[in-house]
Amino acid sequence: MSGEFSKVIFSKEGGVASIVLNNPSRYNALELELRRELRRALEEAARDDEVRVVLVRGAGGNFSAGADIRAFLEWDPAKCVSIANEVGTSMVLANIIRSMQKPVIAVVEGYCLGGGFELAMSCDMIVAAEDAVFGQPEINLGLIPGGGGTQRLARLVGEKKAKQLVMTGDRISARELEKMGVVNIVVPRDKLEEAVKELVEKLLSKPRMALAAAKEAVNLALETGLLAGLRAELMLFASLFATEDQKEGARAFLEKRKPVWKGR
Repeated sequence: MSGEFSKVIFSKEGGVASIVLNNPSRYNALELELRRELRRALEEAARDDEVRVVLVRGAGGNFSAGADIRAFLEWDPAKCVSIANEVGTSMVLANIIRSMQKPVIAVVEGYCLGGGFELAMSCDMIVAAEDAVFGQPEINLGLIPGGGGTQRLARLVGEKKAKQLVMTGDRISARELEKMGVVNIVVPRDKLEEAVKELVEKLLSKPRMALAAAKEAVNLALETGLLAGLRAELMLFASLFATEDQKEGARAFLEKRKPVWKGR
């Protein structure tokens, strides 16, 4: 599997796909070829029925310090839009993650800045080391976030805080983002793998079709009005009564035993 990629390390084991951004000498800068490989890895993980959970992380002690700044010297507006349409975080990578019927977890340590922060926010959950540093520093390059940073950050932390972070380019700690509800779990760096394993095992213990429905329903809450969202939730809820796992879950509860999920 790893032979098919050079800028990411992609592996699958025990129902878990691991995608590692592999450009450590440049703090896993999101260069064009890395983005292309990341897209392929995400698409393969989405297609593989054996994959139940996806992890996205960075090599060398950092998640990603952001975009390939050297490339910015050569970009013009047309080039920017072309790349965004091919492998941009906001409209391509994030959409693959969002539509994937399985949880995607960003595992963050070290720098998580700019495009790296946008990628992490695109994931369903974030588990971070307490020394991780986040931020949207694009203003210091004469830019604004272009991979969904202004839109996702405002939805996650509110208008005022989002404007502060985007307009100042200030960095923010994992602990602060945990208080704001952006980061799910923060632990000391030496406890990071243990925390990730615990979360993954918990997700693997749940029925996969209900997990997929839960993800879709919460996604819809951010994309529709309340009435439309409630109707969609009801339809997803009702559809699960056609699954074997729902009947197994009810029987197991009544029989006071652990359910045995079949994924159907």
